[in-house]
Amino acid sequence: MTGGALSPGMAALILFGIFFALMLLRVPVAFALGLACVPMYLIEPRLDAQGLVQETFNAFNSFILLAVPFFLLTANLMNVGGITDRLVRFSRSLVGHFPGGLAQVNVVLSIFFAGVSGSSTADAASQSKIFIEAQTKEGYDLSFSVAVTAVSAVMAAIIPPSIMMIVWGGVLTVSIGALMLAGIIPGLLIGLAQMATVHGYARRRGYPTYPRATLREVFSSALVSIPALMTPFIIVGGKVFGWFTATESAAIAVLYAGALTLFIYREMGLKGLHRALLDTGKLAGVTLFCVGTASAFGWLLAYYQIPKALLAGVTSWDMGPTTTGFFIAGVFLVVGCFLDAIPAIIIVGTILQPLAQSVGMDPVHFAIVGIVALAFGLVTPPYGLCLMVACAVARIRLIDALKDTLIFLAPMLLVLAAIIMWPNIPLFLPRLFPPGTL
Repeated sequence: MTGGALSPGMAALILFGIFFALMLLRVPVAFALGLACVPMYLIEPRLDAQGLVQETFNAFNSFILLAVPFFLLTANLMNVGGITDRLVRFSRSLVGHFPGGLAQVNVVLSIFFAGVSGSSTADAASQSKIFIEAQTKEGYDLSFSVAVTAVSAVMAAIIPPSIMMIVWGGVLTVSIGALMLAGIIPGLLIGLAQMATVHGYARRRGYPTYPRATLREVFSSALVSIPALMTPFIIVGGKVFGWFTATESAAIAVLYAGALTLFIYREMGLKGLHRALLDTGKLAGVTLFCVGTASAFGWLLAYYQIPKALLAGVTSWDMGPTTTGFFIAGVFLVVGCFLDAIPAIIIVGTILQPLAQSVGMDPVHFAIVGIVALAFGLVTPPYGLCLMVACAVARIRLIDALKDTLIFLAPMLLVLAAIIMWPNIPLFLPRLFPPGTL
């Protein structure tokens, strides 16, 4: 039964119409979602304005979402504590001798950092400052340097711990431990695809390489990096083995990162701690505000049964699991160009979930397809937050880096297609190590 005052079609027209109109006026996404809800509470006699505040607060009042600021704080503590520098040296010893050595280091560091931060935006910001100027000084094209830095940052959304996985698991009631395991192989495949793309660029344009590191150099750089690399094992392992929840694992990661930077590496002072806490507060505030307003928007969609109306025609197409997977990926790829990943999960994920269930698509497979597809939106305009961050650091226009960015995305699309056609790619580890049974 719908709200009564409006039909699902009319309610959808008002909600999405106001939202996209505000987006065109360059109103921030989180505010646009909240403001689009206001007229509905004025039109519908069964609702009142207090309901908007209540639904927003209900979204914040979640134990699972406490993991978001904890993961962000872990990444920031490691940044200011000198851990990133040690991971750079380790990455260089591993792949610096590959064609396009510094760009290869850029990609490998993103893989390592993805296992710590969970935030693609934080990854893009930190690595843009480290690599873009360094690469251009070594003769790399500026547009290429921006593209590889921005695109490699999206792995933080796929390789655990991922903030997108935390939100997806909390909103759509999917095992977060299973999602973390499911993201490992797709994330590594995307990393390999990016390294292969860098190899092709380096061969074609003659980008420099470093001398091959000796075994002694590899082992010495690995030795000082091992404490930092233990962070993802603590987070994912603790969740999979059932020792603690996702939120508890994030809190333990903060304690571990703090102890590492204060007592082992000893490179973080009170000033660095203050900066880490401040940056975490800013990023967490933006992220969680998006969750709140998107949840209120999503609640109105459910109230007027808009998802059911939207899927009424789609279900009649009689698609199989693979075709449905490509349809879901296509929807998320388009939505990701215009909408932040977290609101997209809350709004679009809940709409598409019944469709995935109707064709027997595994919930974890559905989640990974959606998360990987949404990760593309972090570097595709007009939204493309990671690309915008990298372009801002490099001081170039977004359009100037777009061609190289799209070239990097082409092999990543092949990985996405493989994930859809062969569900065992993401489901292999969750089936091998079912969370909570070890």
